[in-house]
Formats: sequence, C-alpha cells, structure tokens
Amino acid sequence: MADSVVSGSTLRRRARRDVDRRLLQMRENCSFNFVFGIRNGERMEEGDLGNEERVEQNDFENGSEVENENVRNEDQTRMSRKVVRTSKFRHVFGQAVKADQCYDDIRISQMTWDSNFCAVNPKFVAMIVEASGGGAFMVLPLSKTGRIDMSQPTVCGHTGPVLDIDWCPHNDNIIASGSEDCSVMIWEIPEGGLTRPMTESVVTLEGHSKRVGIVTWHPTAHNVLLSAGCDNVIIIWNVAKAQPVITLDSLHTDMIYSVAWNYNGSQILTSCKDKMIRIINPRKGNIIAEKEKPHEGSRPVRAIFVSDGKILTTGFSRMSERQVALWDPNAFSQPLTLQELDTSSGVLLPFFDPDTNIVYLCGKGDSSIRYFEITDEAPFVHYLSMYSSKESQRGMGYMTKRGLEVHKCEIARFYKLLERKCEPIVMTVPRKSDVFQEDLYPDTAGPEPSVEADDWFSGKDGEPILISLKDGFAPTKTREFKVNKALMTKPVAKGAAGSDSFDVNSLIEEVKKLKATVQEQDRRIKELEMKAGL
Repeated sequence: MADSVVSGSTLRRRARRDVDRRLLQMRENCSFNFVFGIRNGERMEEGDLGNEERVEQNDFENGSEVENENVRNEDQTRMSRKVVRTSKFRHVFGQAVKADQCYDDIRISQMTWDSNFCAVNPKFVAMIVEASGGGAFMVLPLSKTGRIDMSQPTVCGHTGPVLDIDWCPHNDNIIASGSEDCSVMIWEIPEGGLTRPMTESVVTLEGHSKRVGIVTWHPTAHNVLLSAGCDNVIIIWNVAKAQPVITLDSLHTDMIYSVAWNYNGSQILTSCKDKMIRIINPRKGNIIAEKEKPHEGSRPVRAIFVSDGKILTTGFSRMSERQVALWDPNAFSQPLTLQELDTSSGVLLPFFDPDTNIVYLCGKGDSSIRYFEITDEAPFVHYLSMYSSKESQRGMGYMTKRGLEVHKCEIARFYKLLERKCEPIVMTVPRKSDVFQEDLYPDTAGPEPSVEADDWFSGKDGEPILISLKDGFAPTKTREFKVNKALMTKPVAKGAAGSDSFDVNSLIEEVKKLKATVQEQDRRIKELEMKAGL
C-alpha cells in the first residue's frame, strides 16, 4: 500500500515535472504562455492574449505605417513651405572685393552721429572724413581705388563737422551736405573728381537754428531737397531758387531720428525721440497716421517705406534686444510681424530695394549685413542670409541700381566704411548663364525727374520714370550736366541779390531806430542831470 502510494506520488511528481517542462518549452517558443491580465474583470490565458495582441499589433503596425507615411508627407510639405521657401533670392551671397579695389588710407570721421557717413552713385563715392578747423567730405571717382594720397582734395566749405551727405538722384554731379554749422550746402562736383579743395558751394541754404543731421533729395521732383535739424524742424527747399518753401516746425516735440520719402515722394515718414513715428503729408503740413512706441526700448528708431505702402522699423526692446518690425499704416495697433535679432547696441540702418523687395540691415559698429525678403505671406519678413566679416563698420553707402554690373547678376553693392578704409561689398545671385536676367532686373527708376519743383509744390505728383538695365546704364553726361547747371546757378544768383537788397534795407531801418533810441536816452539823461543839480 505504501509502495503504491509512493509510486502514485512519484508519478504525480513526474507528471508535474513533465507539465512544467512542456510549459517551459511553450513559453520559450511563444515568449510567454500563461500570464494573467485583467480584462473585464476576468483572467485570460496568456496564449489567447498573445494571439490577440499579435493580431492587433499587426493591424496597428499596418495602420501606423500608412498614418506615419501621411504624417511624414505632411511634415515634408510643411517644412518645404517653411524652410525651403520658393524664392530666387534664397542663395544671395555677399563678398568683399579684392584689396586693390578698395579705397585705402582714408581718415573716416569719428563723429558719433547715426548717419550713413557715405553716399554713392554711378560716378562717385563720397565719405565724411576727419578735418581740422571745420567739416569736410571726400569725393572720389569710383575707378580711383587703392591708396588715397594724403593731399587728396576734399569738399571743405563747412565751418562745423559734416553730419550727412546725399547725392541728387537726377544729377550725378550734385551732392548736398548738412553740418553742425546749421547750414545745408549744395556742391557741384566736376567730371573726373576734384583737382583742388572745394570751399565755395553752388547754393547755401540757411534756415535751421541748430545742427542739420539729415538731408535727403525728393525721389521724383527736380531740385527739391528736405533737411531736418536738431531744432525739431523739417524744411523742404526749392534748391534752384535757394528758398525754403515748406517748414514743418510744430509736428515734432523732440529730436528727429530719421526721415524717408515714399516711392513717389507724396508723403514722408519720420521717427522721433518722443517715441513716435509719423506719416506726414508735407505739402498740407498734417499728420496722416502716427504710432506711439513701435519698439518699447528707449534707443533710436529708424523707419522707412517699403512695398505697397507698408512701413519697416528697426529699434530695441525693453531688454535692449534689436528688433525689426513691419507695419500696415491702415492698422497701426499691431505689427504684421516683429522679430528679435540680437543684443548688439548699434542702431540698425535699413536699405530697401523696391525692385527686389529685399531690405538690408546694417548696424553701426557691427561687422555684418543681414538681408530679408518682404512678401505678402506670413511672416512677411523672411530672413535670407547674412554677410559677415572681421572688422566693424563706421558707416555704409548703398549704390543705386543704375550703378550695378548686371552681367554679373549683382543685385546690390555696399560701400563699408572702416577706420581707414572703404571696402565695397557685392551682393550676387548665383546664376550660370551670362544672359541678362530679366527676373532679377525689372525696370528701375532712372535719373530723369518726372515733375518740376514748382509743380510739385503746387500739388502735382509724379511716378518715377523707369528705365531698362538690359544694355547697362550709360548716363547722358553733357546734356544732363548742362541742364542742371543752368537751373542751379541762374535762379540762385537772382534770389541771392534780392536777399542782399532786403538785408540792406532792414539794416538801414535798424540803424534809424537805434539812433532814435540813443537820442531819446540822451535827452532823458540831461533831464535827470538838471533835476539833480549837476
């Protein structure tokens, strides 16, 4: 009985071991066999669960592959829209010219004024330089590169430092300058450049009571110049008559940082130390629209018109981060876009090309030039690239489209002022073909004015007269020079004589009044002496 019992228990142990062995084999084959999970409150055998999970996993993987493929395609499409945005200017790159094509050994002005300090046209490059006993700027033909001799003549008629210069868009030999001596002077540069120092200006415009920091020519009207001074006054001059026609002296409560014309010159845009930007109709003298604090920081703001009447501003945040913003004047409450760039302290100077809708941002003290494309789709201001170099810039000149080399696909050229050097920087769109690229060079504004000064002051506007750059630009030197020379000299002489006559008459009246006053004082003194018994 005991043996049978022992035998039975032994058999049961053996049977249990066999079952355990089989379970272990099944677990190794199926990864698991009998584990229990809770599903709807009941225990399930692992084999059934594994089968169901494998079926569900296959279905899930098949569905996930399709879904992941769709998501992947959507992400690729979205990334292609964001990162690989279609633009012919995506690959624009900047490159400095070779050393022998720079202008060396020039003492650039050390003034801390936030102007460009450089102006360029298809004939000349002008740079504000250091001068003793007054202010001066140097004018060089574009071809006169290399080391500049110390005896190179300058334009040195101002009695105070020169703060701003600007070439006339309708005559490549006429340049305006504003100075700390409160005057604006118009200079006529001879063909081939200066051969001796120039001290006598063609016209001297006096009307500001403090230094003149901004001068800018009208884009379409002939012989119309705007000047702005630290007296918070804007004066628009008829240069041919040497007369101030429009004076805006009540619109700004503090120093004016920048002034810019719109495309056809019917409006001006100003930024001011009172943290306001204003769109002004200069002939009516009223403010069309204004925006308070376009940027929260206290540093200077720059503002320019861009395409479709929109406004681009550069400024600083409360944390002194540099910003660029785009505004719609019809909805000034919020910017279309506002982007933070970096934390540098230099004021960003914007240069806009209306033909390509590219804006270039150059900061004083920076060593880089950022450029953006402005479009009608968000975020409206699209970053393209940045040119960087080792040396920081003291100023920047911007060449008009008429002076570019179109056969090299050059879309912009800057003249970067260093401590003792001017370095041209060329912006190029890489193209393999040498054929004229019509998509890069639409018709651009030419040198011919579309309206005369008197007509513009009377209320007439004129769109820029466009020219094609297909065969390059060949200026009509003699004809253009003679026409502008006659307009600049004859009326000025007449106006100057009239003003001298007026000054003499007023002086005579002043002397008569002083004599009468002296006689009255003598009589009074005698009466007092008699009363005192003297």
